[in-house]
Parts: sequence; structure tokens; C-alpha cells
Amino acid sequence: MTEKQINLLIITGMSGAGKTVAVQSLEDLGFFCVDNLPPLLIPKFAELIEQSGGRIKKVALVIDLRGREFFDTLSDALSRLEEMEHIHYQILFLDASDQVLVQRYKETRRRHPLAPEGMPLEGILAERRLLEELKGRANLILDSSQMKPVQLKEKISGYYSNMKSQMTVNITSFGFKYGIPIDADLVFDVRFLPNPHYIDELRPKTGLDQEVSGYVFQWEQTNEFVERLLDFIGYSLPHYQKEGKSQLVIGIGCTGGKHRSVSIAEYLGEKFKEEYQTRVSHRDIERDRK
Repeated sequence: MTEKQINLLIITGMSGAGKTVAVQSLEDLGFFCVDNLPPLLIPKFAELIEQSGGRIKKVALVIDLRGREFFDTLSDALSRLEEMEHIHYQILFLDASDQVLVQRYKETRRRHPLAPEGMPLEGILAERRLLEELKGRANLILDSSQMKPVQLKEKISGYYSNMKSQMTVNITSFGFKYGIPIDADLVFDVRFLPNPHYIDELRPKTGLDQEVSGYVFQWEQTNEFVERLLDFIGYSLPHYQKEGKSQLVIGIGCTGGKHRSVSIAEYLGEKFKEEYQTRVSHRDIERDRK
């Protein structure tokens, strides 16, 4: 397959087969998602994405029979996508048995879009006929009949999580004297490391300054600690991903959140940014600045 800059996933299939769950799963994987986009607008939307300057590289579009007056234009839209140099598109078709779909409509008490005044089965059978050709063009067909929402999410994550940045790793430094971040999943205490606060010329600086970072990392215990920490986090992240976690917050704390924790957080951010979408922040770096 030719490498292209933008991956565009078209989500379609039977109403009630799990398109909402699919969108939620793909959003967690870093996709820019648009629900119920008329097929007529797909090529124009793709052009806008191409003009984003690389800021958007993974897009998921939900196309279904809610926009049925536009649905006949889908074939032409797909042909135009194939002509676009930087777009690679795939089709995900979600399906389920008629019996399961009928049961889901009964449970939700919703009306089928193709049979608003009739029985759900009538709409299901009509929709299946209309989607037959599109199903034949699908790159992947997932039958959700025997799946709970969490299982469908895991399936979709398994198929589409091979792109970079499927999980966001948020690394934040903080000061224990101001409290532990309430949204932290993992917290590491670096107060045992030598403290630049007691060096007069370093006290007014922060862990973002080279002089402070150099001081923090000149000690053997610092380097031994970060190597062990890298091993632990590097081992843990794939398992968090496997469980379907879309983002992880790692807190690095020292006394005031200004020196040691900042330097360590910056170091970790550099180490993991190639494999994960990594964000580094410093909650307390401006407190008590002197």
C-alpha cells in the first residue's frame, strides 16, 4: 500500500450495529471524527484536511442512511477520494443479525430511520438491501451481534491502534506541599534527590533552566532512578493501551514543584514522545517564584 499523509476511515453499516461506539473508540485513538457527513461533502472535506498543514492525519467519517437523500452520491465521492494524492481511505462496515438489531431497537425504544411508522424489521431489511453494494466494498466488516460495547471498542482499537499517538501520555510536575494532582494515574516522589533549592544561584531558577537540570542529573542516584522509572513506565504503557485507556496522567512530585520534578518530567517527555503523543506540563512552577 502506498504511504499517504492522511488516513481517512469511513464508518458505515446497519443502524444499531455500533457506529456510536466506533466513533467513541476512534476518538480515543486520536482520530478527528465527524458524524453524519453527507457523502456529497466528503471530497471537499478531504481537501480542507489536506490544507491543514499536517495537523490532522487521522480522520473518521460516519456515513449512514440518516442522510439518505445524499447517499446515492457516495460512489462518486469515493472515486474522487481515490484521485487525491495524500488521502488513503478505508471503509469499516458494522453489521449485526436481524434478530439482534430488532432486540436493540426494542430495548432503546427508538424507531428505525427507514420505517419510522412501521415495524423495526421492515426498516432493517430495507436498509440491508440499500447497503449491500457498500458492504461489498468494505475493507473490514465487524459483526457486533455477540459483542458488548466494551468488546466492540476493543476490537476497533485492535484494528486501528497501529498508528502513532493512540494513547496520550500526560506528564505533569507538581509540588507535594500544594497537594497531589487529583487526576494523576501514577505518582512518583522525587523528594529524595538532591535539592537545587539549597543552592543560592539555582533557587530562583526552575527545572527548565539548563543549570538546574544539570545539577539534578549530575548525581548517580538521579540517573539510576530515571533508568528504573523509564523501564517501569515503558513496560506499563502498552498494558494500559491494551485495556483501552485513551490517556494516562503521570505525576512527578518534589517539595515545591519547581526544580527536581520539572527536570525529571521534561526528561521523561523527551524519552516517550517518539512512541506516544506526549504532553508535559508543570502545575506549580510559577508558585513562590523568587
